[in-house]
Amino acid sequence: MTKTIVRVFTIADYEEEEAWLRKQHREGWKLMKMIPPCFYTFEACEPADVIYRLDYRNSRQTEEYMQLLKDFGWEYFAQCVGWLYFRKPADAVESEQDGELFSDNASRAELVNHVVKTRLIPLAIIFLCCVLPNFIRFSSGEYIGGFGSFFGGFFGAMFVVYVFLIVYCGTKLRKIKEKYKN
Repeated sequence: MTKTIVRVFTIADYEEEEAWLRKQHREGWKLMKMIPPCFYTFEACEPADVIYRLDYRNSRQTEEYMQLLKDFGWEYFAQCVGWLYFRKPADAVESEQDGELFSDNASRAELVNHVVKTRLIPLAIIFLCCVLPNFIRFSSGEYIGGFGSFFGGFFGAMFVVYVFLIVYCGTKLRKIKEKYKN
């Protein structure tokens, strides 16, 4: 038996996503795949405490990297828009560090830097180059007539969504990075 759940996580919510996936597995639902942007397909399983971890790599993975994680007991099972999904039974974890993909806080902070450089900055560039200029054109009355209202509403909604995402993700990623500075 399978089920699909619609759940939205931003690029800054990966720790919450890990916790949510662990909770689902404890309730007897093993993640099988994700379909962007927000569809999670689960398969019924025996309830178990399984740790889920995500790593963001928007490029092809090396065999050495995947083998290293496999050697440490991590099962790689999915990839979705640059995020790699791993899991490991909690009873196989012998230390706190054994339950983590990254061995130190510097590596965790580097993950955040990578997400900012490859996802948040491009989001801000799209906003500044496409959404904001069209929103300003609409606000100044440049879009008039039949499609003007449609485009105005569309770019108004996009303006709100982009501002929210940039502020929310930027603030949250900064807090996560600060947490790992120590």
